[in-house]
Amino acid sequence: GEYAVSPGAGGWPTIRVYNKKTGYEGAFAGDWKDENKLPGAMCDVFGKEETMQAYVEEMGDTSLCKASDGAGCGDKEKDFIAKWTGKPAEEVTAQLTRLQGMAAGKMKPELKKWLSQRIAVLKQLAPKDEL
Repeated sequence: GEYAVSPGAGGWPTIRVYNKKTGYEGAFAGDWKDENKLPGAMCDVFGKEETMQAYVEEMGDTSLCKASDGAGCGDKEKDFIAKWTGKPAEEVTAQLTRLQGMAAGKMKPELKKWLSQRIAVLKQLAPKDEL
């Protein structure tokens, strides 16, 4: 967005995320909002819990879904966990690598969300020394 380099210049709230991917400059939440074609003011869009959660999970490369007991998981995630729990480590790692390779590609927001959810689950199921 036009205010990405000067936080607060476009009015508040200004939301930025800082991590290894974004570097020192960080990433402006308005750009994510635009990429996901979410209309409305920042305060309205990010004032919705499900939107803010999706943003945090995607930008933080994390998930509220806990693969060990299914807490915080949707039905689709629970089905995915059931499918992959108990599979050989090399299969889980191969699938994780495949999905991570797809993450940079263009896709609809709902597909990107499902991709991120599967990656988060597989990271929990993968052997810790493989990460």
